[in-house]
Amino acid sequence: MALQAKRDPAAQTNKMAGAYKRLALSDEILMSVEKPARYIGNEVNSVKKDLEQVRLRVAMCFPDVYEIGMSHLGIQILYDMFNQREEVYCERVYSPWPDLHRILKEQEIPLFTLETQSPVKDMDFLAITIQYEMCYTNILQVLDLSGIPLHASERSEEMPIVIGGGPCTYNPEPLAEFFDLFYIGEGETRYDQLFDLYLNCRKEKKSRQAFLEEAANIPGMYVSSLYEVTYREDGTILSFSPKKDGIPAKIKKEVVLDFEKAPYPRKPLVPFIKVTQDRVVLEIQRGCIRGCRFCQAGMIYRPTRERSLEQLKTLACELLKHSGHEEISLSSLSSSDYSRLEELVTFLMEICSKKGINISLPSLRIDAFSLDVMSKVQDVKKSSLTFAPEAGSQRLRDVINKGLTEEVILEGAGQAFEGGWQKVKLYFMLGLPTETREDMQEIPRLAEKIAERYYEIPKDQRKGKCQITLSTSFFVPKPHTPFQWAPMCSREEYLARAKTVNDELKLQLNRKSLKYNWHEADVTVLEGVFARGDRRTARVLERAYEKGCIFDAWTEFFNNETWMEAFRETGISIDFYNTRNRSTDEILPWDFIDCGVSKEFLLREWDKALAQEVTPNCRMQCSGCGAKQFQGGVCFENQD
Repeated sequence: MALQAKRDPAAQTNKMAGAYKRLALSDEILMSVEKPARYIGNEVNSVKKDLEQVRLRVAMCFPDVYEIGMSHLGIQILYDMFNQREEVYCERVYSPWPDLHRILKEQEIPLFTLETQSPVKDMDFLAITIQYEMCYTNILQVLDLSGIPLHASERSEEMPIVIGGGPCTYNPEPLAEFFDLFYIGEGETRYDQLFDLYLNCRKEKKSRQAFLEEAANIPGMYVSSLYEVTYREDGTILSFSPKKDGIPAKIKKEVVLDFEKAPYPRKPLVPFIKVTQDRVVLEIQRGCIRGCRFCQAGMIYRPTRERSLEQLKTLACELLKHSGHEEISLSSLSSSDYSRLEELVTFLMEICSKKGINISLPSLRIDAFSLDVMSKVQDVKKSSLTFAPEAGSQRLRDVINKGLTEEVILEGAGQAFEGGWQKVKLYFMLGLPTETREDMQEIPRLAEKIAERYYEIPKDQRKGKCQITLSTSFFVPKPHTPFQWAPMCSREEYLARAKTVNDELKLQLNRKSLKYNWHEADVTVLEGVFARGDRRTARVLERAYEKGCIFDAWTEFFNNETWMEAFRETGISIDFYNTRNRSTDEILPWDFIDCGVSKEFLLREWDKALAQEVTPNCRMQCSGCGAKQFQGGVCFENQD
């Protein structure tokens, strides 16, 4: 059989009539569910096309609730980019909330797109962005409700090609059985080539399998069904290789090098209801120069690339004009490191102050420059400041290569207090490699020193008590980081470490000014399994979904006991994936991916971490990570 053409106008009209009929019949249903605006589409700047002029249709999916998915910049970029092609129509679909999920199942209504209410299974591509491990069961939910077989091997010729992208594809193996194709890297570079190949294969009446085999030779594309994995008796990987000649053994990530020419939506989608990030998002740079050893994003998005100041000025004006938002946020892994931040903020203040538009500056470092910039945009209302020391002791900050000293932290906090702030949020991680009890106790001690700095200010110049909120997440070793070989703590160990912090906090003199929150250990354990899992962990995902697990990132829906039952029933060991020590010569499930950072560099950084040695940031000194191969970004910014 061959890929089926789905663009026959008559057939398409009949399909659409059926789809709209379903929607009309479901008006009563939509009014019975929470926030029906999640499902009706027609938002400001959404795209409408003549289906008779369209040759290829894509359902772009964010596998979480609408309010989360609509806040994701990557979806906005690809939605706009795909729809720039006249013959391509990109529509959207999000995970239905449990109330609508139940109705769709009971009444056998197929999941539909927002733009035309067409069944997702009638699309050519279902493109799913995979942003975090706890959305994996929602991916199965979307496939199931769409009437698409969960296993790629069971899909017929008329089914959509299911493709995954996003940061979690840097270890796609736990999802390998469920996807036809993965796109490794930044999405702006290869989709035109992939769509052209698909249209050509359909024109030549080639099969689904033939298309996938040809797609496997497009840079950045990984077709998991074309690779074979074997295992040793101890459960580790013995081999990972293509099943046939002509299929690449290594997949190199895709990188956008010319940021000035990269697609960026001038007319962003604007929802009718309040979403998580209800603002204009301006991506000022991609990547990070800092090299924190726990941070996957800091490794996989190398090299750091900046947008020009002039382009950002133009984008800011157009985005605000076409959206009506009352806030603009600068998007970056480390906004303080954007070389022209002060000039950009000055410009934004000029255009925003007249219109009452707020400016949000996340991801700032705790230093004098950042605080000066913050004071300019918050000169009226001093909201809370957020900093991430990550570790309480200097020893452990050196292990993780955070690049922050206690002196810098206290000096920055002091300047913030003197500038009028009195609320500070501090983020830390527990369970980092080599962490000791002393390191844990240093977390509340550091918070106490910050509080003391506040009370050094003369009483008549203070605005009441300061409020310092400490939050600790639990460390998950991520692929393609120097800590990818590190063992994780068990659930019980994580909770014991949180108790150590809490007990020490009670001993501090200014404890009434300190508040402590910690992440859920149960969720962290699952994140660890699926972050570093292999293909065998797919059995747990499928079993958990069968038992009712969806929206696992949401506390009100997460059921740890159901997950533990799924592990027991499938015979998958949590300890094998989380708590065991990995040898540095072990084949890791993601080793076939070239993320642009060499394994030799990661090993050097792992050794330096154990030796508590700091690596300078990329602008101070090149550390030979391997990102120079891309011939752009910070690696070459000082060369003629």
